[in-house]
Amino acid sequence: MAAEILQIPVPGTDNFSYLVICQTTGKGMAIDPGRDPEPLLATIRERKVQLVILANTHGHQDHIAGNRKVLEASGAVLAAHPADISGADLLFEDGSSLSVGDLHIEVLHTPGHTPGSVCFHLPGAVITGDTLFVTRCGRADFPGSDPAALYNSLLRLASLPSDTRVFPGHDYGPHPHSTIAFEQQHNPYLQCPDLESFLKLRMGA
Repeated sequence: MAAEILQIPVPGTDNFSYLVICQTTGKGMAIDPGRDPEPLLATIRERKVQLVILANTHGHQDHIAGNRKVLEASGAVLAAHPADISGADLLFEDGSSLSVGDLHIEVLHTPGHTPGSVCFHLPGAVITGDTLFVTRCGRADFPGSDPAALYNSLLRLASLPSDTRVFPGHDYGPHPHSTIAFEQQHNPYLQCPDLESFLKLRMGA
């Protein structure tokens, strides 16, 4: 079952929100409403989506500040990894499966940027939050960051099928989205041959 993935810029920032829609049932999952969830909510209303899940890729405020407004407007349940966000209705672990209508979305625990960072793997696509950007990767110098874990998480994403579409949490690259093949060819962080070279590039170590 193919999902429709809508990439929604958050006003006044370089963040992206996402709306994943089951084309059979009209049910949907929203991801990372950011500081201004109005464009996301407007899209939900315009498309007449029944929002069942609001999910967060990680717990930084520029991704989760709009959670309450979306939950109040939709009646959706909040889903997140407990290492980043406590009190969510659905708690992720690696390999968790989210059901959205006829869609099944796999949760990949990809720590490094934060302890509870996750990516959402759908057929033919992955929504990567702040783990992997187009030609870049997330910072690993925040409290709770782990650059070695980030390196391993990036290796895991790089092992996905080459035609997998990549939808990042920020508009930092030359394109708003890409593919694993594009990242393998153009992302220097995915080209590091070992952890030592990655640490030197990412951390200046």
